[in-house]
Amino acid sequence: MKIVIINGPNLNLLGKREPGIYGSTPFEDFFDTLRKEYPAVELEYRQSNHEGTLIDWIQQYGFECDGILLNAGGYTHTSIALGDAIRAVTAPVIEVHISDIYQRESFRHVSMIKEACVKSIVGHGLDSYRRGIEAILHHDF
Repeated sequence: MKIVIINGPNLNLLGKREPGIYGSTPFEDFFDTLRKEYPAVELEYRQSNHEGTLIDWIQQYGFECDGILLNAGGYTHTSIALGDAIRAVTAPVIEVHISDIYQRESFRHVSMIKEACVKSIVGHGLDSYRRGIEAILHHDF
């Protein structure tokens, strides 16, 4: 089984960026923990601040992996193109957010990708990713 985690803009700053909202753990450290917890799963991780790169990765992995966890960051609220890319691939894509976007600023309440994804997991800190892996493993979507 292969699951790809794709993080969008500013998520390269996890551990440094607004720790009160996003925590103090760098994503790379958390990813190492996930790899140890799921040794039978091939986990891959990508991060980009560029929308087109995120689309390229969705297209690249979306026909060959068992699932994608996508934290599109700020593009969640603006990108119709990401939604179109998700709809174009065969792998299930789960929308993941560290914070509860529905309890934050009103502009964050709109997700342009939610309808294209098979599931949305928000507000569980970095554990949102673990919940996404479990959902893919158990086809809970």
